[in-house]
Amino acid sequence: DVLDPERLIQCPYNKHHQIRACRFPYHLVKCRKSYPEVAKELATCPFNARHLVPRADLSDHIIKCSDKGFFEQDTVNQSSGFQREQMNATSTWQAPPCDEDWET
Repeated sequence: DVLDPERLIQCPYNKHHQIRACRFPYHLVKCRKSYPEVAKELATCPFNARHLVPRADLSDHIIKCSDKGFFEQDTVNQSSGFQREQMNATSTWQAPPCDEDWET
């Protein structure tokens, strides 16, 4: 199960590290410091910071990333919500009463 916090994930810095999903973000920070040469060769996915792929494969990963759908859907929801707000917004401004008579 992808959402199981106890499932094991392989570390991108050291293939022998098997980390529980709930600890994975913390492990990435620690391993990035421990393996700076490997870290230079990896790029972070713009849709999920847990996805670290070789720099040469990043564009291919972006096309296929399973989390891209969540990002795109969220963007659509936000923009349609903004458009709805714009359509529903009506001006409540009223000119203040004027005591001046410009004709006189």
